Amino acid sequence: MQFVGYRPRDQHGPASLLLADDGAVTRVALDPGRDLAYALGERRCAGTVTDDGHVACANADAPYCPQHTSTWVCAKCRGDCLKAEMDCHEAHALYLAGFAPDVVKVGVTRAWRLETRLREQGADRAAHLDTVENGRIAREREAGLAGRFPDRVRVPTKVDGLAAAMDEGAWRDALADFDPLDTYAFDYGLALDSRPVPEVLASGTVVGARGRVLCLERAGTVYAVDLRDLVGHEVREEDEERDLQASLGAFA
Repeated sequence: MQFVGYRPRDQHGPASLLLADDGAVTRVALDPGRDLAYALGERRCAGTVTDDGHVACANADAPYCPQHTSTWVCAKCRGDCLKAEMDCHEAHALYLAGFAPDVVKVGVTRAWRLETRLREQGADRAAHLDTVENGRIAREREAGLAGRFPDRVRVPTKVDGLAAAMDEGAWRDALADFDPLDTYAFDYGLALDSRPVPEVLASGTVVGARGRVLCLERAGTVYAVDLRDLVGHEVREEDEERDLQASLGAFA
């Protein structure tokens, strides 16, 4: 068996992992309270998932080898299209997303996916700044704000803020020069007392998830797992037995 993909938590349901076994793919829903018992083995390319099932790949590159890595050129777009024909003609939303305690990024997405995208990223706060007619204009607007706000937030930074609240002053300052069309405040139900310990494991009780960061409780310690780090691992259905770093709270 192999973990071959993941789905971040969004408004439609919990985060999940895709598990392939001899070509068949099942979805492992990461509902709070669920007990997981998967021991991680070797990691290699996760291959590809199609409508007919999983196509395995023996290449060592993980989570995907060059053959199975897709490049979304729109992610690099700054309004000067890299495609032969610009096809992002549908309406796009320009937004700010806040991550506890005080990180604010700028981003764009197709307008109909705005709330889904914000939840996928695990944003604590968000502001819909504007809707424009196509992706090129949106990327131009995003690039214009790049001097004030980053356009991405790394997972370790998100993990650092999992047990914190959004700094209200920092969020107000970020919005001071804008008149948002709408604002959002998200609650992922984690209610953590302290920062979880970053780890790569799939064994323990699901506390919850924020975006693609899964929180698992094991032996009194809560661990934060980037779901992408699980993709490509061969797994066995048994409890993880290796030694893990414990939080100080586990010894209280």
